[in-house]
Amino acid sequence: MAVSRETVEAKLRGVIDPWTGHDYVTGKEVREIRVDGDAVVVAIELGYPARSVLDTVRWQVAESLREIPGVGQVDVTVTMKIAAHATRPGAQKIDGVRNLIAVASGKGGVGKSTVAVNLAIALAQEGARVGLLDADIYGPSQPALLGLAGKPTVVEENGKQKIVPMQNHGVQAMSIGMLIDPDQAVAWRGPMATGALEQLLRDTRWDDLDYLVIDMPPGTGDIQLTLAQKVPVTGAVIVTTPQNIALLDARKGLTMFQKVNVPVLGIVENMSLHVCSNCGHEEAIFGAGGGQHMAHDYETQLLGQLPLDGRIRELSDAGTPIVVTDPDGRPAQLYRDIARRVAVRVAELQKDRSAVFPKIVIQNT
Repeated sequence: MAVSRETVEAKLRGVIDPWTGHDYVTGKEVREIRVDGDAVVVAIELGYPARSVLDTVRWQVAESLREIPGVGQVDVTVTMKIAAHATRPGAQKIDGVRNLIAVASGKGGVGKSTVAVNLAIALAQEGARVGLLDADIYGPSQPALLGLAGKPTVVEENGKQKIVPMQNHGVQAMSIGMLIDPDQAVAWRGPMATGALEQLLRDTRWDDLDYLVIDMPPGTGDIQLTLAQKVPVTGAVIVTTPQNIALLDARKGLTMFQKVNVPVLGIVENMSLHVCSNCGHEEAIFGAGGGQHMAHDYETQLLGQLPLDGRIRELSDAGTPIVVTDPDGRPAQLYRDIARRVAVRVAELQKDRSAVFPKIVIQNT
């Protein structure tokens, strides 16, 4: 029985990508189908970083194709390609950056910076090129979380001074904390802090990033509004705890992004359960279900729930985040799952097609 291309495509329509929830044909992840006698060649291209699951996807698709009567040899390749996605009209693009992801919270103390650094590293571990901008001008923490010391170098590029981001754990990073003394307080009024942040963002020589993760300061003040309105933010991730008081402020942060037409990619519920270091007993000391209720109320996705685990704090303080130090542990797996869900949500947004259209130049002749 001859195998046709249509038969193979029909079969692929029944194979679901577990991360997007769509079949590979509908999700436009099938790049090639070739049939030669009883041999079938299929190329899958994922729009999100998924290095740790490429073999699983390859096996899933190949096993499905082997179920077709008459199929002999099956060759499946799976690759990744991360595209730039559209942002608010009028926002000036950042050189060297395809997508900007803002990690925000309505209040401090919910572990937002720890989530941001582990999210960035997890995306890098999954095969993406990632940067991390510490947007907290008054309380920068990313240099310590990334284990970075010293100051970045400055180079001249096209007649302009550019800061070369420092790197660790596969992530390019920039923070005001790298440019000032660690004990020096930044006593600037709002416009000065906002200007410094824009300069850090645009004067850093980001090197071909798929994602720039922005660790936002808590609240909804000048810096947050400037980033949301002037910077081409692809989408925002809201970090909260299950506690009611944290949820009240997280809702304000979420609605701020909605008002300025920045897509909310989803909610991360941090400190969902306390894990006892002695016996492993889990207890919801800050309450339960808050993140899920908030996601439901605002028609967005609960990206994941993270435990209140002493090791996360200890390893963060040491500059070796848990996704690096214990990559096979449960918390690291949760961070990678969240990172993949964030990347999938970005991939589902409308792609930036501006580079497709030619520029029209009008000249007097």
